[in-house]
Amino acid sequence: MKPIEIHRRMTVQYGDACLSLQQVYEWTRKFTNGISSVKDCPRPGQAHRVVTPESIAAVEAIVKENRLVTVNETAAHLDMSHG
Repeated sequence: MKPIEIHRRMTVQYGDACLSLQQVYEWTRKFTNGISSVKDCPRPGQAHRVVTPESIAAVEAIVKENRLVTVNETAAHLDMSHG
């Protein structure tokens, strides 16, 4: 089935909540090339999550030790970004 037909059917089914035609073309191309998932893949340079129980406990320990510690100091001490 061509992407334009897929988009037409999706528009009938989902109305305004439908994907854009451009996105349907992109997904059709990916599926044709053997990719079977529409989830985002990790990309180089993408931020890594550091919000873990261990990092939360480490931040709490630093703050309990010195309540005047800054966000920049805490981030530097734990070698993580605060952005």
